[in-house]
Amino acid sequence: MTAEQLKEIISQMTLEEKAAMCSGDDFWHTKAVERLGVPRSMVSDGPHGLRKQDQSGDHLGINDSIKAVCFPTACGTAASFNRDLLYSMGQTLGQECQAEDVSVILGPAVNIKRSPLCGRNFEYYSEDPYLATEIATSQINGVQSRHVGTSIKHFMANNQETRRMSSDSRIDERTMREIYLAAFEGAVKHAKPWTVMCSYNRINGTYAAENKQLLTDILRDEWGFDGYVVSDWGAVNDRVEGVKAGLDLEMPASHGVNDALIVKAVREGRLDEAVLDKAVERILNIVYRFVENRDEAAVFDRDKDHEMARKVAEESIVLLKNDGILPLSETDEIAFIGKFAKKPRFQGGGSSHINSHKIDSAMDMVAGMANITYAQGYDDAEDVIDEKLIAEAVEAAKKAKAAVIFAGLPDAFESEGFDRTHMRMPDCQNKLIEEVAKVQPNTVVVLHNGSPVEMPWVNDVKGIVEAYLGGQAVGGAIVDILFGRVNPSAKLAETFPLKLSDNPSYLYYIGEGDVVEYREGIFVGYRYYDKKNMDVLFPFGHGLSYTTFAYSNMKLDKEKMYDTDTLTVSVDVTNTGKMAGKEVVQLYVADKESTVIRPVKELKEFAKIELAPGESKTVTFSLSKRAFAYFNTDLHDWHVESGEFDILIGQSSRNIVCRKTVYVESTVEVFKKYHLNTTIGDIMKDPLAKPFLKDILDACIMNDVNTTEGEGLGAAAEEMQEAMMGYLPVRAVISFMDGTMTHEKLQSYIDQMNNCHTFTK
Repeated sequence: MTAEQLKEIISQMTLEEKAAMCSGDDFWHTKAVERLGVPRSMVSDGPHGLRKQDQSGDHLGINDSIKAVCFPTACGTAASFNRDLLYSMGQTLGQECQAEDVSVILGPAVNIKRSPLCGRNFEYYSEDPYLATEIATSQINGVQSRHVGTSIKHFMANNQETRRMSSDSRIDERTMREIYLAAFEGAVKHAKPWTVMCSYNRINGTYAAENKQLLTDILRDEWGFDGYVVSDWGAVNDRVEGVKAGLDLEMPASHGVNDALIVKAVREGRLDEAVLDKAVERILNIVYRFVENRDEAAVFDRDKDHEMARKVAEESIVLLKNDGILPLSETDEIAFIGKFAKKPRFQGGGSSHINSHKIDSAMDMVAGMANITYAQGYDDAEDVIDEKLIAEAVEAAKKAKAAVIFAGLPDAFESEGFDRTHMRMPDCQNKLIEEVAKVQPNTVVVLHNGSPVEMPWVNDVKGIVEAYLGGQAVGGAIVDILFGRVNPSAKLAETFPLKLSDNPSYLYYIGEGDVVEYREGIFVGYRYYDKKNMDVLFPFGHGLSYTTFAYSNMKLDKEKMYDTDTLTVSVDVTNTGKMAGKEVVQLYVADKESTVIRPVKELKEFAKIELAPGESKTVTFSLSKRAFAYFNTDLHDWHVESGEFDILIGQSSRNIVCRKTVYVESTVEVFKKYHLNTTIGDIMKDPLAKPFLKDILDACIMNDVNTTEGEGLGAAAEEMQEAMMGYLPVRAVISFMDGTMTHEKLQSYIDQMNNCHTFTK
């Protein structure tokens, strides 16, 4: 439907109808205007599967939703580092929505993993905004290729569950731009999601649902977003202020209460009706975009989609450790130990919870193998060490050639609605692993969890497999990887610290009262651990394979470039092992001589390739300005400093295998603004500004020397004097000039310096 046609419909609406259009009809539908032929449309969770409920359904999943397919959660899919795979998964979700008449699926969630404690981390991709951007973009494009909308969420800084509906995220501008807004920006610009969901929390004092800077100035005016903004369910604080700020649709229904406030505000002149009309137009545009592209023939083939879920799970499982134990032999006696082997934890709790039509456990997948035994080991209902269960597990492990322990975090340890208070696994599970490892040297641990855990037993076992919350087909995927039918290829999308207190947000998470200070700034995840040169349990980007890869012949297409140019980077990768496998080639950029505080390196590109034994491929990347830039708060824009940058190719953030250097020349003039409190040291560094104060500086220095006690300055004293002069503000020279310098004269020099349009890095 054209914009003119939409405007014609809106012109025929009453004020009350327009206000009503801006809130839900119930929990899951937009309102209809039957007399004008405006249909209502349905939205539905979720990010990793369709959670469709009927009208009586609630937001948190207390009532059953339809039988559907649960894909791996975002903590796993991000670890796949596979854009094409996420596009295909998105297509499948879009097809399911078409079959079930759902116009918008509420996801993906791209909030940054600030702390391992966040109860909803399983639903978020990564600690790295570039990786989150790329995975989200692929999934969004996949869904929307089926003419179904997405709702990227939660915009923004929704990084904890504690007091999430009232907390105030205090974030400086550079951190906001480089870390917490970046994934939203990239996905909005490159995938154009139909809708954006605002978060519950406040950002620097203003609720997201009424934050004009975010919803209009940045999202629409700067990034070009043209869909509608919907509130998270119950996120609206002041409905009228929300409409003014750019919040179009309130969900769920307010049963007319907030609609009446909108009508009243328009009639009293506190809300421009044209602003309301624009909100209605944005909502109707999405409603009709789906209606006009409705696929009546679409089929929700759950069995077929289950196989897709298994394929995604296979590429989302990370092999963390392998001391020659994996893959296992299918003919050996093997003990599968742990409740999760029979009843896997494959998804998280809360609004994204899927009513799975089938669930594959690891034990289901080895049902025909007589050489596999089972022992429960622990009870996942409560964290109580059961000596009898452990003894049974130890006995089973003794009789086997290898033991595989299925462990992790039970539902009670992590979920939407609350945050963890520690990174420990249940004591009963840690005790089980400890006791089994004492009697069985060939022990492998398979983890089901949505966020990093501490591993006190890491040196006692030979293998560790991170399955995350791998969806309903995770059992088959795990078994295939354990026995080498599938070669693991995932890489960690987050750092596993050694202990909780190592995390950069440790001192400030979850805040005091409603105030949450993001004092670690841009140093989130590996950016912090690298800057501190800190040991970690497993680094960002880490993941092993059953084969080996060699890197060679790294090339840059230029040694010097302007920030407006594009740098082409290539590297050859060879499978040097005996098994076909997939490798994630990671490219990081490091600013070697920055004048601002920056991370040691940042992920700026990646590619996943498949290689047969002995096969080689050339991987090529293109880097533009943004790959070298930081957010300059004086310019309020992305800026590249002139200087050398290292281009790093790695198998993880801590395993860099190739390195080249490029010089990047900035094309943007930064005019330094001098004032009375500018230090002499800053002026001395500026060859264009320095001459304006040369006579003053010389006189000041000579006067200082003449008043120094003693016959002469030693080297240490001279160094001290130079340092003191460097940090001296310009205004202070008056005190050292015997009355020959006035404030007016000094200001004239400052004006001349500012007028010379100093060019700095």
